[in-house]
Amino acid sequence: MKKTIKLYVPIALSVLFLGNCKAQQKIAVNKIILKNTSDLALPQKAVSIKRALLLANNPKANFPILINKTDTIPAQVNDLNGDGKWDELFLVADFSPKEEKTLELKWSQTDPKFPIKTSVRFGKREGKDLPVHPAVEEVLMANQVHKKLGYQKYQTDGPTWENDKVGFRHYLDGRNSVDVFGKKIPAITPENVGINSKGAVEDNYHVMYDWGRDIFPVGNSAGLGGYALSIDGEINRLGILAADTLNNVEKTTFKIVSEGPVNSVLSYNYHNWNASGNLYQVQETTSIWPGMYAYKNTVAINGIKGKEKFLVALSNLNNKNPLQVIESGNWVCLLQHDYLTYDRQWILGTAILVPKEIYKGYTEAPKTGQLTDSYLAELSIENNKEISYYAVACWELSADRAFQDAAYFTNYVTTLAKQLSTSIQVEIKK
Repeated sequence: MKKTIKLYVPIALSVLFLGNCKAQQKIAVNKIILKNTSDLALPQKAVSIKRALLLANNPKANFPILINKTDTIPAQVNDLNGDGKWDELFLVADFSPKEEKTLELKWSQTDPKFPIKTSVRFGKREGKDLPVHPAVEEVLMANQVHKKLGYQKYQTDGPTWENDKVGFRHYLDGRNSVDVFGKKIPAITPENVGINSKGAVEDNYHVMYDWGRDIFPVGNSAGLGGYALSIDGEINRLGILAADTLNNVEKTTFKIVSEGPVNSVLSYNYHNWNASGNLYQVQETTSIWPGMYAYKNTVAINGIKGKEKFLVALSNLNNKNPLQVIESGNWVCLLQHDYLTYDRQWILGTAILVPKEIYKGYTEAPKTGQLTDSYLAELSIENNKEISYYAVACWELSADRAFQDAAYFTNYVTTLAKQLSTSIQVEIKK
């Protein structure tokens, strides 16, 4: 299956390599100053610059280009609200401690190209005997789940997103768990993972390929970074189990918001989630960028009454070692390191990073029920207020083989937490 999803994403304007000078608009050139005010080195640090800031002196601007001396900084523009206009310039760059970068801001009428280091793969079929086709959005009603349909509608059970380090997948079929693809190479995985030569859905990713494989057992957990609500002490899973025929979410909508060289963004909306007899409206945004063995998740829930706690899940299937809980920067890190993969074949470190200011401890999911086999970080939650957290997966067969060592993995996670606690200051000058 050809890699065609990008052709169907008009709202994802990926800014790529700077073209020739004739393509650039002849307007005023500004300077952008990026400052790392911390004592930390910040490799592959993500920076977002809002459109309004860039367009202050360039109302006719098209594609912003950032040049550091003679090098063009990998970047892209993202249309986050779907109005057809980009909202932010997203870039990643390496910063030394206390480093200040002065970048030249130019403008191009064409969409230049950078190496692709993030991607989203999503395919679906409209019937059991119909082939999978690429898609960028989906609407799933409560009675359209896997067991009720009698067949799996989605390639890899739902969307897969990845960077140059690791891949993840979301079970869009009603379960809403998050799984892990271990990657052995930085290249983007093939578009036909999860389908066979006839275009049919096929589980062909639990065997090893040159690029890697699915390595993480999920079972009845919510996987790595899935979530739930505790309401008056009762745990309520977002979604159902594989054997259930009716979802507890009336309507689920999914959309690929952006897919570009340095950032891919996915959006989910869950309409009328029935939890403990209450109806909730949920908006979830998933984002990934190069350089980290992790993804970022942001969730806002409408309908919160004050008796709820937000639960972030860390599947502990195959884990035989104690859970570590470590504060680092603005985050509380919940970590486990063991043979967490299928049949305990390989060492895998997994972690969730949750905001320290709203962390209320953790609990372990019950042995039976709708959500099992998980540690659950408990967070306070306010109505319609976003909660952002990170999920980390470090496999011993990834590019960094040192992840087989528990102390090395712990240091990676706590260092990442400190780096994510630091923001880059942005200043625009003429």
